[in-house]
Amino acid sequence: MSTPRPPAPAKLVVGLVMKERSLIRPLTEILVSRFGPLDMVSAWMRFDFTSYYAAEMGSPLFRRMLTFKELIAQDRLPEIKTATNGIETGFAEAGRRRVNIDPGYLLLERFVLASGKNFTHRIYIGQGIYADLTLLFTRGGFETLPWTYPDYADPGMTAHLHQIRRRYTLDLKATEP
Repeated sequence: MSTPRPPAPAKLVVGLVMKERSLIRPLTEILVSRFGPLDMVSAWMRFDFTSYYAAEMGSPLFRRMLTFKELIAQDRLPEIKTATNGIETGFAEAGRRRVNIDPGYLLLERFVLASGKNFTHRIYIGQGIYADLTLLFTRGGFETLPWTYPDYADPGMTAHLHQIRRRYTLDLKATEP
């Protein structure tokens, strides 16, 4: 018989995709006011893995990853995704998004993104939100899955996620009694 235990706290990671890099400052200020101080910020990454967002936002598109200092409860992901959807709407012009915000969390063994879209591999977690198991961490590295988005499978992204994971490991040690 398994004994239920509280899940480990998670490291909040938020990806931003946008054309207008000048939006990063106001977006970051809003996200920090909602989720606490930043821990890490990635370099700008070119987002040319898909043209999915180009019709809505234009091109070229760029991605920046933000990581927050405070660890979160895993069950906050629906609330966080709902909040970031509201932020996207607040920055929209003429009904078109100017930013796509992808919140997720990192644990020692996996990286999970939130989505409002159902699919075969996504698990419903409440408030109209699904958890997308994006990457596994096994044998010292991140392993992609058949549905992993190409930008999250990119070596530059996984290298950045390795840095976040190292920081998360230190955060967990600091929270131990």
